[in-house]
Amino acid sequence: MKRTRYQYGRVEPSPRANGPNVWVYRWREQNPDGKSSRKSAIVGSVTEYPTHAHALRAAEYMRLAANPDNPNGRLISFGALIDRYMAEEMPQRFSTQAAYRTYLGRYIKPKWAQYSISTVKPFAVRAWLKDLPLAPKSQAHIRNLMSVLFNCAMLWDLIEVQVNPMKLVKIPGSTKRREEPRVLTVEEFNKLLAQIEGEPYRTMVVLAMCLGLRCSELIGLQWQDLDWENLTLLVRRAVVAAHVDQVKTKYSKKNLPLDPGLADILLSWHRQTRYGAPTDWVFASPFMDGRLPYRCWGIQQRHLRPGGITAGLGPIGWHDLRHTYRTLLDETGAPISVQQALMRHADIGTTMNVYGDSVAESQRKANSKVVSLLLSKKTV
Repeated sequence: MKRTRYQYGRVEPSPRANGPNVWVYRWREQNPDGKSSRKSAIVGSVTEYPTHAHALRAAEYMRLAANPDNPNGRLISFGALIDRYMAEEMPQRFSTQAAYRTYLGRYIKPKWAQYSISTVKPFAVRAWLKDLPLAPKSQAHIRNLMSVLFNCAMLWDLIEVQVNPMKLVKIPGSTKRREEPRVLTVEEFNKLLAQIEGEPYRTMVVLAMCLGLRCSELIGLQWQDLDWENLTLLVRRAVVAAHVDQVKTKYSKKNLPLDPGLADILLSWHRQTRYGAPTDWVFASPFMDGRLPYRCWGIQQRHLRPGGITAGLGPIGWHDLRHTYRTLLDETGAPISVQQALMRHADIGTTMNVYGDSVAESQRKANSKVVSLLLSKKTV
């Protein structure tokens, strides 16, 4: 089959009856019958791209789509690769997408947009990353995202299929935290809880501690997720920055055992709240008239963090509670496979990976031991 020649198309302004004029990219597309048809796509408004040069650069990724069988007709910039990735391949999960947009817009695009893909070399990337005022873990996230971009470049035939060059970029210390999470003893947890005043804040802290929930999962709970008869709780969604989202991984979406003592605490809160319908948020915010739950960050800053400082424990965050739960599971002698199941980590065994699976008795016993330790002194 004869390859078509590379077509640049053209970018020109187009008037609009309402609002500012827009830039339009126009090209021709080959039809199966051998004839061609005219195509067009809006690049953006003249407000976004004030000059023709700006609009041409913005339309570069559209030229890639207009030349699927001949993308290598000219050098492709890394900026065009980024634009196409953002238009076609961005993850659906809100929190992941938000992080990627930050990394792309704040770091990767300003540095590498004007380079052609083939000139972005591992040595230069490593030197650039080392100079960024970021933690090694954040540098590794950026490196990993650049690796994804190179994979897309190979998929779209913008560069030759090869070993991903970002595999050569090593980030020392990227697997280590700047600060290890605080692990509380049972006595320290009681001191912390004594400083948490009012509801639902105390119930939130108890539930997070007794089940090891991520904060986004905690506020994502609805009353319909609680099975009182079978004493189970289903984690099925997360709420991040007031956006209802998927849970972190498919392994996070699990049934968890609900200890009777913990169920009583939740029932007590259910009787107090005016948002008790099945589809209501367990921790619905009265400031939003129940339409959304409380924000984790606000609860942490106004209650959890100062409560830890007042108790003499230092600032405490939600992840400290999850980390403590994992440590207490270990202290109860729970097998590592049971710990992985209760923590809902992505590397649990395949027998634990079936959606809607029943809660194993070993998980229930291990969880109840932690709850008993935490609630034995009737701190709630």
